[in-house]
Amino acid sequence: MRAALNGTPAEWLSSEDLAKLYARYGIDKFNLNDRGYIASVHPLELWSVNYLRNHPLASVNDIQEASREMRVTAYSWLFKTRYHATQDRRIKNMVEADAFEQISKSWRALGYPFASLTPSYAAAIGASGDRPAALAQLIGTIENDGKTLPTQSIATLEFAKDTPYETRFAPAATAPRAVLSHEIAEVVHQLLRDVVLGGTAKRLADGITLPDGRAFDVYGKTGTGDQRLNVFARGARLIESRRVNRTATFVFVIGDRFFGTLTAYVHEPYAARYDFTSALSVQLLKSLAPALQPLLGDAVVAGREK
Repeated sequence: MRAALNGTPAEWLSSEDLAKLYARYGIDKFNLNDRGYIASVHPLELWSVNYLRNHPLASVNDIQEASREMRVTAYSWLFKTRYHATQDRRIKNMVEADAFEQISKSWRALGYPFASLTPSYAAAIGASGDRPAALAQLIGTIENDGKTLPTQSIATLEFAKDTPYETRFAPAATAPRAVLSHEIAEVVHQLLRDVVLGGTAKRLADGITLPDGRAFDVYGKTGTGDQRLNVFARGARLIESRRVNRTATFVFVIGDRFFGTLTAYVHEPYAARYDFTSALSVQLLKSLAPALQPLLGDAVVAGREK
């Protein structure tokens, strides 16, 4: 126990304190549900860990058979109608947590970079923490008709070129993996085009034009973030509001080949000085158009457009 507490806020506890706590909170002092409550772990998780320690070769069927009585015990609170309001709230929380777990799986299939999704009203309407690379991967999937490919930073590696030991490595060909249906990708594509034609990204409604007159259509999605830390008193009275971050993002596709993300970001304490919106990122892409023209033009000349 002493070794487990090293580096934690409780490492200052003396051996005498640890002995008293061990005696007070011993496994024989509480039933399974109480132990789960104290540890903030589902009771069946605690039981399963203990069972697998004693039966490391147990199969799923073995665990299900052995846990029959424990499962009844773990959910015995459902049959105590005296606390029906608390029961209803717990059941709703469990259903909600399970729903967000399913949402998290579908998001990760589209490139969401985190292992779990925090249940919240924001996440329920599609707003959650993300990374620029993941946003770019998502809009690239939409452009690719709902099919995704792994991101590659290196095309080839060559060693000892023009010698008898010359060695060349290249990524193995990977077949596209469908993660969205064609119909959904098509609808989202049109909605994102509307954002540029008449929405918050209309600065790019005319697309990006090459010197020879050829134009690339642009579509994408804007987003403005005003992350604040709000402190409330009793009665939901706001007593403090502090800006933590200010962000402006534009995730975009140029033509039918190039895509990416532009984000302007200001952190605390400087965030309070700024009031920019996602129009800043849109204007930045428009201002970068002259620098992007050679890249876009090379793609046309090489015949690499779809």
